[in-house]
This record gives sequence, structure tokens and C-alpha cells, in this order.
Amino acid sequence: MFSVTVRDHMMIAHSFRGEVFGPAQRLHGATYVVDATFRRETLDADNIVVDIGRASEELHAVVAELSYRNLDDESEFAGVNTSTEALAQVVADRLAERVHAGALGDGARGLAGIAVTLHESHIAWASYERPL
Repeated sequence: MFSVTVRDHMMIAHSFRGEVFGPAQRLHGATYVVDATFRRETLDADNIVVDIGRASEELHAVVAELSYRNLDDESEFAGVNTSTEALAQVVADRLAERVHAGALGDGARGLAGIAVTLHESHIAWASYERPL
């Protein structure tokens, strides 16, 4: 399996419901380093996994939709604990939509999967991986 990873970052505000979250139940900010890894079994006709420039642009567009927002105020997240794990899935799913729409080029249609990792810090991160 071949893979290419691109990186960006996002800053959000949110709060959580549930005693398990302790003080994070209050509104707080989070800054994530976001890695998106694109995977495929064989290289495309250009001998690449995916166009790195296009992958970077699309990741940036996806995180820009979330950055500098209080996710508690966004209707799509109403009633949802926007945990690091849940946000990794949101980013992966939005990237998958862009792959299927052709935004990463025709060669990207041969991708097997996407994995998104959100790094909360140098000691904690969460990932979500999905097939395409």
C-alpha cells in the first residue's frame, strides 16, 4: 500500500457534555495539527498516489470551513460532542466527498482510503480511517 500525507492546522472553540470531560465541559479552544493520509494499492498513470498540491489545497479548504469557529454555535454539530475523534471523521468524510466529486483529479478516483489524524499536542492525537 502506498500513501501520501499532507498537513494543515485548525483552531476551534467548543465544549463537551458529560462528566467524563471534567473541566472541558466549559467552552475552551483547541488547536489541531491535521494530517490527511491518502492510500492506494498501486500508483496511478503518473506514478503517484495523489497530486500533493491538490491534496494540500483540499485539506486546507476543509479545515478552513471549521477554523475560527465556535462549533457549539454550528447547527451541523448541535447535540454532538465534537471530540478529536469525531472531528477527525468529519474531516475525512469531507475529503472523501471532494475525492468523489473529482476535486483531487481523475487519478484520485483510484484511492483506496483516507486516514485523518488530529494532533491535540505532541503527546495526544486521534485518527479516523475510512475506505473510498
